[in-house]
Amino acid sequence: MIRYAVVLLYAVSAVALGAAGNISKVNGSIDVEAGREAGDVETVNGSITIGSGARVREVATVNGSIRLEPRATAQSVETVNGAITLGEEVVVSDGAGTVNGRLTLMRGAQVDGGLENVNGEFRLEAATVRGGIETVNGDLFVGGGSRVDGGIRVEKPTGGSWRKSDRLPRITIESAAEVNGTLYFEREVDLYVGAGAVIGPVEGVAPRRHELP
Repeated sequence: MIRYAVVLLYAVSAVALGAAGNISKVNGSIDVEAGREAGDVETVNGSITIGSGARVREVATVNGSIRLEPRATAQSVETVNGAITLGEEVVVSDGAGTVNGRLTLMRGAQVDGGLENVNGEFRLEAATVRGGIETVNGDLFVGGGSRVDGGIRVEKPTGGSWRKSDRLPRITIESAAEVNGTLYFEREVDLYVGAGAVIGPVEGVAPRRHELP
């Protein structure tokens, strides 16, 4: 699931090494100007904004949100506590993930790897994900015109801190959306599928399935 320690290790190593072209802080937000090229962009406590058309490598924070403005590109995007927003026509060549936070992909955004979180909503608005989507407690909205390759996986909560809840994750796949690959559920979910949606096989725990109006 989420690589919990990776973001912190990235941030600390960036501060220690001070590699040329990288932008790093321990405390404070980072804004990368529109059209700029940079290396890794990392902080520990703070948000990160990548301006329109900017090109960067790894984008990571521990406590803070991350936003990529339209047509920006990055190699990967990760936070622990915070939301991730990918603007129109943003391209992420690897994956994007958060532990606690919402992931939003606007029209034309593309993630060539996977999307991951534990808690928080996924929202795809005519966007593309090539490497599948994984969550534990997150809701998922796959809007019309969106495509997900690699399927969807909802994992069973584990560990002593998890408590059984009556609330089920809601998985919504609108008409004209496409999910290729297996929809695998280790726990019960509410699955809403539009009449014109294309989905792969459903395995694991049988979802409570509903048809969208």
